[in-house]
Amino acid sequence: MFKLLRFMKGYKKESILGPFFKMLEVVFELMVPLIVANIVDIGIKGNNNTAYIFKMSLLLVLFGLIGLTSTLAAQYFAAKAAVGFASKVRFALFEHIGRLSYTELDSVGTSTLITRMTSDINQVQQGINLTLRLFLRSPFIVFGALIMAFTVDAKAALWFVIVIPVLSIVVFGIMLVSIPLYKKVQGGLDRVVGLTRSGLSGARVVRAFCTENRETQEFEDRNNNLAETQKFVGRISALMNPLTYVIINLAVIALIYTGAIRVEAGVITQGAVIALYNYMSQILVELIKLANLIINITKSVASGNRIQSVFEIESSQTESGNAVVLADAGAIEFKNVSMKYKGAAENSLQNISFSVKKGETVGIIGGTGSGKSTLVNMIPRFYDSSEGELHIGGVNVKDWDTEALREKIAVVPQKAVLFKGTIRENLLWGSENATDDDIYFALETAQALDVVMKKEDKLDHLIEQSGRNLSGGQRQRLTIARALVKKPQILILDDSSSALDYATDSALRKAIAESTEGMTVFIVSQRASSVMNADKIIVLDDGEAVGIGTHEELLATCDIYNEIYHSQFKKGVEK
Repeated sequence: MFKLLRFMKGYKKESILGPFFKMLEVVFELMVPLIVANIVDIGIKGNNNTAYIFKMSLLLVLFGLIGLTSTLAAQYFAAKAAVGFASKVRFALFEHIGRLSYTELDSVGTSTLITRMTSDINQVQQGINLTLRLFLRSPFIVFGALIMAFTVDAKAALWFVIVIPVLSIVVFGIMLVSIPLYKKVQGGLDRVVGLTRSGLSGARVVRAFCTENRETQEFEDRNNNLAETQKFVGRISALMNPLTYVIINLAVIALIYTGAIRVEAGVITQGAVIALYNYMSQILVELIKLANLIINITKSVASGNRIQSVFEIESSQTESGNAVVLADAGAIEFKNVSMKYKGAAENSLQNISFSVKKGETVGIIGGTGSGKSTLVNMIPRFYDSSEGELHIGGVNVKDWDTEALREKIAVVPQKAVLFKGTIRENLLWGSENATDDDIYFALETAQALDVVMKKEDKLDHLIEQSGRNLSGGQRQRLTIARALVKKPQILILDDSSSALDYATDSALRKAIAESTEGMTVFIVSQRASSVMNADKIIVLDDGEAVGIGTHEELLATCDIYNEIYHSQFKKGVEK
């Protein structure tokens, strides 16, 4: 948590002025009981000295106005520092997450990262705000009231010496018990957020299989577990107020009793007893505030540690000090490449070797889980090989400058992802400098021109988040167009035409072949028709390359390719 305080560097002034104005307010607040005592002893008891009472009342009003001004100033500076701190942390965390490799993102999980970016940062922001306003104020009033009580009457003030340690034991004891429980609450919140995210993103699948009741029950179970944990820690925290009130009220009774005896003996005045009572009340209020502040700080520290744990995750992908930036990245060579996902028992790819010349079209085919996506995801270095080497443009991919490498590659993933915005805005992700002519050419090549032209606003048609207002085939064609707008040296189509009918798929392959001269193209598919015209076809089975060659060569030599082909074709006609 304390490592996060580096983000407070730009708010040193606010971090000093916030507590300063709070301390100024405290000074005037501690003077109030003495003024009240004087009003009682001199103004009221002294033959109702109206002028003196009026003068002291005006002084109280003045102190109140100064205290209000100080409070507003403290609130302003504390809020400015806390919000600025949270903004910096949120930006830095988002930037750090963007630098992590797919391996770390897979390990941490999306729901966990969302919780860190939202709930945890908000909790730390609130903790910073309260700390700047109350962390110095409450202890200062407690000890200030103790000192002021001794100036009024040392013997009666001994009750303060007894009460403050007892209250401290209660407050800090409850705090120590609460800290691990609040950590457990945040972990439960992670699990609920993860389940909520999966339920919302997969709502259609849940309804299609009529498993709403099962999903609802699972959510209810996890939510109830979280609620029970929160109730348990809430009950412990709730003990603080009644326990502190009981102790303080017992102390007040003892204080008034002692004060009454000493007033009767003529040692102290009635106003002094009132002042002592006011100081005891101030201590009560401030210890309650301090207790709540400590609980809030405990939550904030737990959340801050969770945020810092993400910052401490280092990407498993590193770049050498002399990262290479080449103009040509078309040629690709896999040399005995094996790849294992983190935590997996076995390799997802095993001993893959092949080479691709610039401008060639490569088809990758195989059954589900054979490693097709894993293989192409290694080209833009989404994942690194565990064994062997991958060379792009004659250079080991690990020696490339990652950003420069990905500038030369366009990937169309299995799941078509579009963002909320216009069609133009989505396609400009490929190249922000692309003209409308470039966009329309890419749309035509991707067989998506008709999708756009049917819209009333054409390129300015608004796409909803994740492309919910488009069909699966329309989303796929637009994501292909987005990749083509980039005019990459390497184009990877990762099963990106699965939602297209065979006629559209055929027209798409033909258009890409005609418009991508000099571009190295990888087509991942489970359809033999999608890859049969490729210059080279790689057949994968259980992570191994069981066949590499042209369509005709594989029909003659590869049983698995034969099986795939003949399961989809009958007497030369596609089923």
